[in-house]
Amino acid sequence: MAGSLYTFCKAMSPESGESAMTNQTEPLLLDHVDMRMVAGEAGEATADRNSIVQLDPDHPGFRDEEYRARRNRIAQIALEYEPGAPVPEAPYTPEEHGVWRAVWEALAPAHQLHACAEYLVCISRLELPRERIPQMREVSERVEALSGFRLEPVAGLVEPRVFLESLANGVFLSTQYIRHHSTPLYTPEPDVVHEIVGHAVTLASERFAQLNRLVGQAVRRTSSAEALKRLARVYWFTIEFGVLREHGEVKAYGTGLLSSAGELEAMHKAELRPFDLEAASRQEYDPTQYQPVLFCADSIDAMYQRLRDFLVNWD
Repeated sequence: MAGSLYTFCKAMSPESGESAMTNQTEPLLLDHVDMRMVAGEAGEATADRNSIVQLDPDHPGFRDEEYRARRNRIAQIALEYEPGAPVPEAPYTPEEHGVWRAVWEALAPAHQLHACAEYLVCISRLELPRERIPQMREVSERVEALSGFRLEPVAGLVEPRVFLESLANGVFLSTQYIRHHSTPLYTPEPDVVHEIVGHAVTLASERFAQLNRLVGQAVRRTSSAEALKRLARVYWFTIEFGVLREHGEVKAYGTGLLSSAGELEAMHKAELRPFDLEAASRQEYDPTQYQPVLFCADSIDAMYQRLRDFLVNWD
């Protein structure tokens, strides 16, 4: 898997309750995982946005030649894409549109119970289709009209600095493929569900869009590997796995939570710590498990102001 930033694990998906592969010695990466935040060895990182991630033999779609061929075609769209141009349509199948519908059947009621109010407003504004996978072009146009952010395709996972720095320009580097139909509530890498239901929806908020830009700008000012890791952890515990209180209840604003019904349910079992971003920057995490520790803000206004100040003053 030369050039990729992660290693697939082997086991059973708690979301689907079914064995996704034969060897179950380690926990399987769940559908909440955004492995872009987890850098591999220094010599393995790919400092380019056009890295194709090869499927691991334990990936649910590895033995599905049609699925692999379609993913290669979708990856080719990104390889040939010129930044700023309209994004070509991805060739989704009726079966894959069915996966999208199955995910929404699980997420729609979970959002009503666990998502923060700002997310619910944004999802209403975007009017995402639930019967089919929306094309990146239509989602990007809607998001850009609301916040100025746009989505651009990448063939696979990219090195964390490349991914994060793009945010400074109001660009979210997004995958287009969808998880394999055999495991609709599981994926071992960020797919179009996570990108759209998680990131694109939150980027339709001007406040969240600004926070993402500030992350990118802070990364640009960061030279050391250790400091970059600290920023990536702050991103993980806020943009990806952030929670806050609304009317006395814990609600999610993190994209990793909002794109997974299982994570939304599990977040109520996590240890909630005060919204201390310095502590979050030093908190290790395991991306292969539901997060046992979350940093909870007292309100969305408190979260926004403290995270904004932290990023603006990052040196």
